Amino acid sequence: MNEDLLLMGSEALRKAAMNEEAKNYLSSNPALFKTLKKAAHRYIGGENLDETIIKVIKENKNNFKCSIEFMGENTSTVEEAHQATEEFIKIAQRIKSQNLNATISLDLSHIGLAISNNLCLENLSEICKKAQNIEVIISAEGIDRTDDVIETYKKGSKQFNNLSITMQAYLYRSKDDFKELLKEKGRIRIVKGAFETPKNVSIPRGKELNEIYLGYVDQLMSKKHPCSIATHHDIIQEEAKELIKKYKPNNELYEFESLYGIQTEQLIALKDEGYKTKLYFVYGKEWYLYLCNRLAEYPLNLFRALSDIVN
Repeated sequence: MNEDLLLMGSEALRKAAMNEEAKNYLSSNPALFKTLKKAAHRYIGGENLDETIIKVIKENKNNFKCSIEFMGENTSTVEEAHQATEEFIKIAQRIKSQNLNATISLDLSHIGLAISNNLCLENLSEICKKAQNIEVIISAEGIDRTDDVIETYKKGSKQFNNLSITMQAYLYRSKDDFKELLKEKGRIRIVKGAFETPKNVSIPRGKELNEIYLGYVDQLMSKKHPCSIATHHDIIQEEAKELIKKYKPNNELYEFESLYGIQTEQLIALKDEGYKTKLYFVYGKEWYLYLCNRLAEYPLNLFRALSDIVN
């Protein structure tokens, strides 16, 4: 397969993911929404929390820890931000009432960051209070929000012990951000990065990025700082295993994490070898961006998506 074509397809899908006009057209067209949902179903927990909880219970029984996220971003009204906040509180309540081995993940722009930093922090604080001992993980967003995301995390981390953050290894700025995040006590979830960026802002996928990613994992383990190795890249997973052997962190200090529906066989193998593992579930109707980014990670999955649609 021509690598240039795969790269071209990946870049196109990432641009499509950020196209609000396309997203709005999809959501307002019932026939198109229903058709593409068949492709999205492979990667999401369901349209609602009840559907997702069923899958989480099943994976808990398979000895996987799980993360649950109500999909959505860029809420434009205070009411929408509060509604999203109530949904995340509902997730916390279900995790507690059903004694699930699970955490909560969220986009800050889903709970008000696009409206007001103060509104977002208030909503985040409410979620962390209700979650108590359940970990709440801030997801990565586009580079236009990185400063606000980090600032909100730093403020929230001083109030709550259950707050964690995601850092994108492909951003050049992450080298400096990492030093600041290490000062806080929360888990740092390392991802490569999935958003389209201007030139000279991010490192392209390849050997250099792999080494940088592993460098962050190495520092986290050497400093005994909680981390999540959130990648499907088998080479990185193998190298991370060597770091675990070197530093011998306890099970609370690290976890391998994979997105539901993507190369799960690798995570199963890691679990069977005795490593701490976690499956990341999302649910809701705001799956357009999520589907585009999942396909962008491996554009040949477009053929699988076509098969899901026609079958």
